[in-house]
Amino acid sequence: MYRSVVLNSEISKALSEMGHGDYIIIGDCGLPIPEGTKRIDIALKPGTPSFKETYELITASMYVEKKIYAKEATDAGLLSLLDDEVPSETVSHENFKVLLSNAKAVIRTGETTPYANVALYSNVFF
Repeated sequence: MYRSVVLNSEISKALSEMGHGDYIIIGDCGLPIPEGTKRIDIALKPGTPSFKETYELITASMYVEKKIYAKEATDAGLLSLLDDEVPSETVSHENFKVLLSNAKAVIRTGETTPYANVALYSNVFF
């Protein structure tokens, strides 16, 4: 469920169309997005935009019930970012990739940190 303004029209549309239990994925620039899955490519160059700035904007713009990310994620900066008040689960990277085909959209960032990917599940405001 959408809660604030995002200037990117494709991201804004995806967030506004989400219902409870739907999810959107923020991915690094190397995440393999399956054919048929909505791809919102915002990558400009390596590192831009970063996973961090994209994650912070998206989590401020939607009601997040839970997040899922790969247990292989070991980057300290990434883990400290994901260690917030939103409940989380970890799965293998292979199992994370299975989530891609049912995502409402995958936002491709310019991030080059390995395993900088997260599924954000929509909650409701009530």
